Amino acid sequence: MARYLISFNDGAMDHIPAEEMSDVGKASHAVVEGAVDAGVWVFGGGLERQRASIVATNGSVTDGLYPETKEVIGGFAVVDVPTREEALVWAARIAASCRCGQEVRELMPDPETEEMIRRADGRG
Repeated sequence: MARYLISFNDGAMDHIPAEEMSDVGKASHAVVEGAVDAGVWVFGGGLERQRASIVATNGSVTDGLYPETKEVIGGFAVVDVPTREEALVWAARIAASCRCGQEVRELMPDPETEEMIRRADGRG
């Protein structure tokens, strides 16, 4: 199986009236529950609206975005599914519940890290 990042940009849900956010939350949680029940949910959540801290390779920290950054992620989900088509199905469900478009990108596989996780969890 492959893991996919499903995400939306910060501000993508700004068009939703405050009084409807509870309904959006319920719909979103229902999609997450469905993904958990289907065994494809890995992790996800919304991100606080704040400036990021950028940590350089030398350890120095600056606040703010990289200068070339135009958009930042507002929320995301990671699903583990057999095909890109199935990832797109979950993205469509998330888009409908969140009332905003979603970007879908496959995460690069890393067998060495997966093996480390299996050993740490006692599965390897």
